[in-house]
Amino acid sequence: MAMSFLQNLLGGQHQEEYQGFVNRYQQGAPDQGYSNTEVAQRYQQVAPQLPADMYQQSAEQAFERMTPEQRQQFAEWLQTHAQQQGVNVPAFNQGGTNYAQNPGALAQMTTQVRQQQPDLLDQLLGGHSGTALDNPVVKAAAAGIVAMAAQRFLSGR
Repeated sequence: MAMSFLQNLLGGQHQEEYQGFVNRYQQGAPDQGYSNTEVAQRYQQVAPQLPADMYQQSAEQAFERMTPEQRQQFAEWLQTHAQQQGVNVPAFNQGGTNYAQNPGALAQMTTQVRQQQPDLLDQLLGGHSGTALDNPVVKAAAAGIVAMAAQRFLSGR
């Protein structure tokens, strides 16, 4: 049901809008080219509908576009907010920050947080002005997850 909703959303009247969003994401800096409100709306429309594997693949592709420093900043932000909400992700507690340098590992951790408390990331990343999206690395992550998922649907994969 979620997949058919996404197919209708991304294949219907909004297809050009999402293609434009994907193009802006790919052509510029990952946190530039769209407002916090647009990122929030698109994240709220797409992310909750994604199965865990597609969410993780989209997150990994998004994190690959970020610099190691941006991934580190996002990992620290994610760890802080997850712990504040009582979400336990074992990788956070293993010491060291190597997971932040690996886009796949960071995507896996982000997906684990989402699976343990689905509303947490949707609330944090799907916020509006004056929220987490004011942080450029958080905005880049949210925009990237949506853009990579939309690109997969728009290209028929």
